Amino acid sequence: MSGYTDIRAGGWVARLPAAWRPYALLMRLDRPIGSWLLVLPGFWAFAIAAPSWGDGLRLALLFGLGAVLMRGAGCVVNDLWDRDIDRRVERTAGRPLAAGMVTPRQALVLLFALLLASFLILLQLPRAAILLGVLSLLPVALYPLAKRVTDWPQAVLGLVFSWAAPMGYAAATGGLAPAAFALWAAGFFWILGYDTIYAHQDREDDALVGIRSTALKFGERTRPFLAACYAMALLLLLLAGWLAGLAWWFAPALLVPAALLARQVLRLDIRDPALCLRLFKANREVGLAVTAAFLLGRL
Repeated sequence: MSGYTDIRAGGWVARLPAAWRPYALLMRLDRPIGSWLLVLPGFWAFAIAAPSWGDGLRLALLFGLGAVLMRGAGCVVNDLWDRDIDRRVERTAGRPLAAGMVTPRQALVLLFALLLASFLILLQLPRAAILLGVLSLLPVALYPLAKRVTDWPQAVLGLVFSWAAPMGYAAATGGLAPAAFALWAAGFFWILGYDTIYAHQDREDDALVGIRSTALKFGERTRPFLAACYAMALLLLLLAGWLAGLAWWFAPALLVPAALLARQVLRLDIRDPALCLRLFKANREVGLAVTAAFLLGRL
């Protein structure tokens, strides 16, 4: 493609057998940021609730692998829904389904394999976490539809991508507590903010093909909306740490992710899609900094 795209067909993906490459691209294995952002709220839960370092590391490995698989499954579902629209949007026209490199039937076979592997991982967790994992399939399936019927599809994604927080808490403790719901809400507002930045990459094309988003809804007013989302996320992270009984020094440690989020708000230029993508990707460091702050509060 000669136009703007975030597909990365080079690197290690280019060294895969030719027959495998379209499937790797369909799962977005060329762009691991999505898997990071999916698993990070789970890391927050392990940081505040895991009974030991060993348990936390074991769960982090399971959730990390599960995030790669479920993110891949979510991308397959999304691209099956959107393949006709993707052909008309510059950034997504090269996706394997839109470009005809993978057929819908082949995509469905891949989806089944990913869901089966994810379920086998899920069975390693306590019953409450298994139930939450199964329930997560509904919002995952509905997210692509939300883009067609509401200005707030980013809110649906917020529910999906923050699901690892209560699920991770249940995996670590066998149940849920107020801190788990505070983490879920914090993740929701964080994701609502960063996915609005992401959606600005496609703002003009989305308007032409009838896709709705918070990027289109807020437009030039995105910066104050983003600041409000991130402020709510930080307040809820403080609440989660307090509810979990962390030592007081976790709170000043949250100044690090707060500064990283403020930088995104200040640097945002909704007319620069490449910058929007860089700011979106910077949220991996934000999530890791939150994890570190919670771990510090356990010392």
